Amino acid sequence: MTSPDLDFFWDPVCPWAWITSRWVADVQTQRSYTVEWRFISLWILNEENTQEWYTPEYRAGHYLGHRGLRIADQIRLTDDDPDAVGRWYTTLGDALHRDGRRDESRTDNIAFLAGLLDAADFDRGLIDHADDEGHDAYIRADTELALGRTGPDVGTPILTFQPGTDREGSFFGPVISKAPTGVEAAELWDAIEKLATSGVAELKRSNRSAPDFT
Repeated sequence: MTSPDLDFFWDPVCPWAWITSRWVADVQTQRSYTVEWRFISLWILNEENTQEWYTPEYRAGHYLGHRGLRIADQIRLTDDDPDAVGRWYTTLGDALHRDGRRDESRTDNIAFLAGLLDAADFDRGLIDHADDEGHDAYIRADTELALGRTGPDVGTPILTFQPGTDREGSFFGPVISKAPTGVEAAELWDAIEKLATSGVAELKRSNRSAPDFT
């Protein structure tokens, strides 16, 4: 099997990962890049988090994302369409971020996820996997792989350019407030790919604009 041009590690509830994914998807429409949509679970990353800010409500939001990843893993295992996992991520992201349905998702995770499966023409039976802990070993392994490529103490998304080659390079990010499109998207891709595969370890600032999902 040919390696993809990019491994993209995502958790559905992270708004920054979602914006970055829309940039990647735009570049895919312009160029013949292949992307493997891989998993990183914020629920797993924070399972030992005892800080005051990490409230039960926050944890519950991360568990919604983890349930979405369990469904994604079953899609990975059973769907012949290589883009199916990406389509499921798009469905989740559109609902949570673009359409602002977070409150609805918190009220009843299962009803929310089942409705998304129906709306996107996935098998409704996939909802049974939202609580199937049999998927957790694979999701945990992907999460550990992502952190093994970047080091600990980072978030989502994590991107690996040219995985499996001698030019493989990984970054946390880029964290962008609004996804560029067209020429700007392609130019950013070229710049980030160059940095990722050139041995650059860190390029960072703390200030961010608010996320813009338009």
